[in-house]
Amino acid sequence: MTCNLAYAPPAPVRYGNLNGVQAGAAYGAAPVSAAWAEPDVPAAQECGVTGESPATSPGLGLGFRGKGRPDMKQKPLSRRRFLKGSAAAGAGLLFLPTGKVLGANDEVRVAIIGTGGMGGGHVGHFNGRHGAKVVAVSDPDKKRMDEKTRRIKHKIAKHQDFRRILDMKDVDAVVIATPNHWHAPAAILACQAGKDVYVQKPVAHCIWESRQMVKAARKYKRIVQAGTQQRSDPYYAKLRADLKSGKYGAIKLVHCLKHNVRGSIGKVSGPTSVPDHIDYDLWCGPAPKTPVMRRKLHYDWHWQWNWGDGEMGNWGPHVVDDLRNILDWDDVPGSVIAAGGRFAWNDDGQTPNMHIALFERKGFKVVVDVRDLPAKKGTRGAMSYMRSRGHNVIVCEGGTIRCGRGGGAAYDKNGKRIKKYGGDAGRNHTKNFIDAVRSRKPSDLNAEIEVGHQSTMMCLLANIAFRVGKEAGPDRARQAMKDHKDALDTIESMVKQIKANEDDPNRMMLGPKLTFDPKAEKFVGANAAQGNKLLRYEMRKGFAVPEKV
Repeated sequence: MTCNLAYAPPAPVRYGNLNGVQAGAAYGAAPVSAAWAEPDVPAAQECGVTGESPATSPGLGLGFRGKGRPDMKQKPLSRRRFLKGSAAAGAGLLFLPTGKVLGANDEVRVAIIGTGGMGGGHVGHFNGRHGAKVVAVSDPDKKRMDEKTRRIKHKIAKHQDFRRILDMKDVDAVVIATPNHWHAPAAILACQAGKDVYVQKPVAHCIWESRQMVKAARKYKRIVQAGTQQRSDPYYAKLRADLKSGKYGAIKLVHCLKHNVRGSIGKVSGPTSVPDHIDYDLWCGPAPKTPVMRRKLHYDWHWQWNWGDGEMGNWGPHVVDDLRNILDWDDVPGSVIAAGGRFAWNDDGQTPNMHIALFERKGFKVVVDVRDLPAKKGTRGAMSYMRSRGHNVIVCEGGTIRCGRGGGAAYDKNGKRIKKYGGDAGRNHTKNFIDAVRSRKPSDLNAEIEVGHQSTMMCLLANIAFRVGKEAGPDRARQAMKDHKDALDTIESMVKQIKANEDDPNRMMLGPKLTFDPKAEKFVGANAAQGNKLLRYEMRKGFAVPEKV
């Protein structure tokens, strides 16, 4: 394997230094959000990756130092598999494939990378189910890794540094449930190592690395599934067919939403110390290694731009993927404008807790509406809009469909339910992945990585459109979106909710309208330079995704 991961990105932009300076402030980023995990994430921690220091890991040769030590006795990695010659330089951390060809009944040997809420859950989702077996686990937090694997009765390999797992010949596939900034880099390395990949949403932290991941999947002929499990819920296909057939008449409006209730992540007066059982250098990986300016290292990274993507990147990929699935989109919209902010919480968060993005694709406009404040201060109920709190409301000539995780229903113009859509919340999504690992057919996947890339990209576009904005207030937001009634109604609903949480809606941020070329995957026209700066970020040397995967 070769270990030169660095590249020199044009016009790099850092996500921000958290030492008392708000990251993303130059792009109008408002403060951030907080504490609850999504319903399928136990108790709040969806984190994890890497850990063991390459300084103590013979054979990795990455040329950087970090604290930590090997967590189990083993022989050093052999150097015989390093790629030789100058042609390998700059090609990325490349592993030669080590997997076997699987038969229809062969056990699929799985490694879990990241053991937070989602990763810890995946230990149970994959072990002993659908002909899969968990044989290895990785997390930079050694204590958490040990805790999440206590119930596994058979012997497994445990490494803080996930790259050791990629060198294991008895691993066929990896499940990546790390913080967002590691999703794409880890997936690319896994593809290079000849492993199949199940990667959690969002599949990437920036649009450029997301496309690099798709390229890696194609180049190394890997089976790569995005963790947007609702793609495996059969009711969506039935709903899509009914809409296509004209059962409810022409589609007039679609509102995509996820309204949660979270809380402040608190505010620290100085850096939070990192426990010795966590290798923080590897936890940061490609992202900036700055002091931890939040109370909790785990999970609350979601709400700081260096490592997370806010609620738009947390729940957003689920509801946006549902939207794209229902409407049968194979690309993303060509324009976006966004407004919102972080209200009611004076905390260390940066991402918006009230976020509206108005997209337009081929003349059809769609609002994506993500919120984390309660309907009113002091309450626990989420705000309802169009009689829904998530995921999609589809208004047709003949009625309205409200659908979400696990099912939905269609109603006539008088509000009477005329059809129920029963679903299973995508419970066979992991089985779909394991089956495709055996078949070797990417077309068998319900959320093949190109699908995951497109849905993640739409959410990242919404974030970019917000981050290039500045404080403007609701009046200017109304003016900017005046041609779409649903957007205006959404802004009114947000203003009402902000006031009910005893904050000033005049602090609302507004970005300029951005035009996006879905084929070139870059912004064009007015304000393009601002948006294009955020298509990628400057990754740390030794961890950066290469130009050529």
